[in-house]
Amino acid sequence: MTTSIIAFGGRPLTIKDVVEIANGKAQAALSDAPEFVEKVDAGVRFLDELLEQDGVIYGVTTGYGDSCTVTVPENLVNELPIHLTRFHGCGLGDTFDEQETRAILAARLSSLAQGYSGVSWELLERLVVMLNENMLPLIPKEGSVGASGDLTPLSYIAGALIGERDVRFRDKVMNSAEAFKELGMSVHKLRPKEGLAIMNGTAVMTALACLAWDRAEYITRLSSRITSLASIALEGNSNHFDDLLFAVKPHKGQQQVASWIQQDLNHVEHPRNSSRLQDRYSIRCAPHVIGVLKDSLPWFQETIENELNSANDNPIIDGLGEHVLHGGHFYGGHIAMV
Repeated sequence: MTTSIIAFGGRPLTIKDVVEIANGKAQAALSDAPEFVEKVDAGVRFLDELLEQDGVIYGVTTGYGDSCTVTVPENLVNELPIHLTRFHGCGLGDTFDEQETRAILAARLSSLAQGYSGVSWELLERLVVMLNENMLPLIPKEGSVGASGDLTPLSYIAGALIGERDVRFRDKVMNSAEAFKELGMSVHKLRPKEGLAIMNGTAVMTALACLAWDRAEYITRLSSRITSLASIALEGNSNHFDDLLFAVKPHKGQQQVASWIQQDLNHVEHPRNSSRLQDRYSIRCAPHVIGVLKDSLPWFQETIENELNSANDNPIIDGLGEHVLHGGHFYGGHIAMV
């Protein structure tokens, strides 16, 4: 089977891209588009210049949260992100499975590859290696509810990058430093902004939303097919799915579901008439019930893919324009609504 390559930093990612990576049907790569390369380089350069000039950057030269008024001494700036990853490593419960973890890595890589997080090529490349080599951090499912995005679960990715967390690798659970060593690589040394950049965002919820959307899209087709089988088994009335009937309540998704069922029943050529005037709700109203989901999926998709291709981080580093923008893009309300 040929494995496709999905380039991050080039075209916008789709739900399908994330699902393919999650299912091991595609590998990750970084785009070599000149504008992408320059955006990443500019972000790193700009951060370095600000640090040389004693610039004030949240989470880089200041503390976190309410401690944003506390100045971090220059000699501790490089140590700060390490402590951030340790501080949030308090997750509980089961760990995400391999499919979910690959999706999470892909979603975080997508955000960082927008070029507005001030991260280095080395960090982006390490995430690509972890995806393609199937080096998957053990990420607890519980933690960070109501906090800045997915801080706790994403801290386990940051911790794995620096050699302080366990990963699944080559059918074993081991410390990430050992896994990197098996690949002939050293652990990553976080730059000043990188701990925050990995952790402060919506990658976990967005990744799970991608997988949920894919299941939901499949369920619309599966449940329509099961309705067809049930109608046949009960010798139902195929007129319940007629085009004319659904033309007068024209929700597109609902019409599509009715069309799928009538095609299964071969309604146009061989309409079936039940001994009952009307079949029971579970058959007759199936397009109306399934159609609600079918009609919602396009909006869900737009919202998920918008988040997937966003810089859901804080602060935002505009290297080309030389701006540091402080806000709340780690907030996950749109994904929670989906």
